[in-house]
Amino acid sequence: GNIMATIMCDKFRPQMATVRPHVMQMSERAEGKSGTIVPVTCRVREADMLTKVLEIIIDHKQDQVDVAAAEFIVSGGRGMMGRENFAILHELAEELGGVVGASRSAVDAGWMPHERQVGQTGKTVRPKIYIACGISGAIQHLVGMQDSDLVIAINRDRDAPIFEVAHYGIVGDLFQIVPAMTQRLRAQRQLGQAPSKACLNG
Repeated sequence: GNIMATIMCDKFRPQMATVRPHVMQMSERAEGKSGTIVPVTCRVREADMLTKVLEIIIDHKQDQVDVAAAEFIVSGGRGMMGRENFAILHELAEELGGVVGASRSAVDAGWMPHERQVGQTGKTVRPKIYIACGISGAIQHLVGMQDSDLVIAINRDRDAPIFEVAHYGIVGDLFQIVPAMTQRLRAQRQLGQAPSKACLNG
C-alpha cells in the first residue's frame, strides 16, 4: 500500500506476493471447483535450515485490538483535541460492539497507539459502519477506509474532504453529537432494540 513498483526475481522459485488485508474485496466462492492434490514427500534436514526460532517473546503492553477485523469502528482525529477526549469514542464504540480507531495525526500526537491507526500507513479497513470524528479526511486516511459499507462523518468544517466519501455527514460539535448518539443507542438497547442506521441518523 505504500509503493508501486515492478519487481523482478528470475533466479528463485517459487515466487510469492502478499497484499494488505481488506485492500481488495474477497472473491465469491466458486462452487463445483477443486484443485489437484499432489502428494509430496519432503525430507528437510536441520542442516538445510537457514533460520531457527530461538524464542518467542510476546509484548503484553502492545495494543491487542485488531482494527482491520472490526465490523464497527469509531475513529478520532486531530479534532479530538487530546487523549482524554477519546473516552467518548470508546463509549460509543462499546454501544455499537465495535472498536476505536484513529487518524495518523491523532497517533502522531500520542493520543492513540499505532495499532489503531487507519490509513495508508496504518490499517486498511472495510467495516459495516465507520464513524469519523474530527477527521478532516487527508487522502492517506481516505484510502484506508473509503470502502466501508457505511461512512458517517462528524466535523465542524463543512468543507472537510471526509464529507466527499461519507454516506452521512454531520456538521457540528462532536463533543455534543457523539454523546447524544451514545445515549440514543443505549436507550434503544435498554428497550431491547438492535442498533440501526435510523438510530445513528437521529
